[in-house]
Amino acid sequence: MKEIVIISGKGGTGKTSVTASLAALADHPVICDCDVDAADLHLVLTPHIRERHKFYSGHEALIIRDNCSGCGLCYDYCRFGAVRRQPVGKGDFLFSIDPLSCEGCGVCVRFCPAVAIEFPERFCGEWFIADTRFGPMVHARLGAAAENSGKLVSTVRREARRIAEEKNISTILVDGPPGIGCPVIASVTGASLVLVVTEPTVSGRHDLERVLSLTRHFQIPTAVCINKWDINPDMAKSIEENAILAGARIAGRIRYDRSVTQAQILQKAVVEIESECACDIKQIWKNINLQEESNVNGRS
Repeated sequence: MKEIVIISGKGGTGKTSVTASLAALADHPVICDCDVDAADLHLVLTPHIRERHKFYSGHEALIIRDNCSGCGLCYDYCRFGAVRRQPVGKGDFLFSIDPLSCEGCGVCVRFCPAVAIEFPERFCGEWFIADTRFGPMVHARLGAAAENSGKLVSTVRREARRIAEEKNISTILVDGPPGIGCPVIASVTGASLVLVVTEPTVSGRHDLERVLSLTRHFQIPTAVCINKWDINPDMAKSIEENAILAGARIAGRIRYDRSVTQAQILQKAVVEIESECACDIKQIWKNINLQEESNVNGRS
């Protein structure tokens, strides 16, 4: 089984559009959207949800008003300003917890003399198992201001691998999150190949350097493709040279093409419509498979 993770140094480089096209070109892969903080692969693949599961992570405090003595210790000890107090009389206050500010540290629970604060698990979002025209898909939706997207990413990847094993599917395609933080690390560790989508700009070059440093640290084979390379050919060439020096391979280039926007409007992958850049993406897919074969041969 091979697991190809598509990531980028920042949002907006075209990572999800590339992932959707690779899903169309692959032979019925398991598709996995690990960009749980801002998932949008479903907008192109229009999945039919078969299973829906709740995701809990961490805890949040909840004051039981009938048991609260109004001592105010929770207000004094909370370092995150999550405890709110509302005057209800001379010298008396009504205390409550702001769930968006609560960090789930449990200090208020520990020091409440009246044992008036519950500490249930925090509901953070949902994850789904769905069917698409290209294959089964696992994706998720993290709630507003919810925490631990790295844990949710690991859950989504685990389910994708389980489905691949059950259905004897040889390829998993992962639309990873941008950046180099915890969700990215949770997306790429243990992957067969990481494909980094970048763009020919100064910020694109800088973000790519950080991403390549991350994949090099975890010793993950990495390939780079430059989206909209023709808007700045000199920068594209410079990025490719730097990527090779950093130990990555070049998967190819994708030209600027207005058809990408048209495909998004139609809720289709770019390779599903007539477009010039579809040829570029098809070549990248061929190059990725060649690199995978090279990696396998190198390990054998």
